[in-house]
Amino acid sequence: MLPRAEQKLQTRQALLDAACALMQSGRGFGGISLREVARSAGIVPTGFYRHFPDMDALGLALVAEVEATFRDTIRRVRHNEFELGGITDASVRIFLDVVNAHRTQFLFLAREQYGGSQAVRQAIARLRQGISSDLATDLARMPRWQHLDSAGLAMMADLVVKTVFATLPELIDSPDPDSPEPFTAQEKIAQQLRLIFVGARHWHSANAFD
Repeated sequence: MLPRAEQKLQTRQALLDAACALMQSGRGFGGISLREVARSAGIVPTGFYRHFPDMDALGLALVAEVEATFRDTIRRVRHNEFELGGITDASVRIFLDVVNAHRTQFLFLAREQYGGSQAVRQAIARLRQGISSDLATDLARMPRWQHLDSAGLAMMADLVVKTVFATLPELIDSPDPDSPEPFTAQEKIAQQLRLIFVGARHWHSANAFD
């Protein structure tokens, strides 16, 4: 028999996994109920409260899960950029491999950044802002971006992160056969990032066009 603490952790994870499984059918986080999650995890609804005070708290735990995965991915991309001299395509490939390996986490992130739970939306916005801030710090260490001031670096990082977040649904969902795109989702995000980088190479200040 498992120790009580380990059993509690397993039940908590079962609740998180159950919420993700319910959302895979196309429903948003705000559209699933506490009772459904508990039933899917194999516990009674009152047992839910031993792990989370409410559904928003469960949603915040899901954000924390995907944040850990996202930040680990960024560390791999950073290693690729700084130590291996990686290029955009290689970095995008690293990211896509992680998205494919953790599809349910990124499906949650893609949908709930504009979802019905304010607490979850705000947590995802904080995650996005934190990643953007970290990226700006990384960019400042790269010789190719030394011409940019702190405002320019922050703007560039914000564009990159928002592009990645905005493209997540296309990376996760199957393409619509009736609406063929000129690029695959992978090609599209790589091209968008290149466009940002080309623009940044020629950017000198926020007042450049005044």
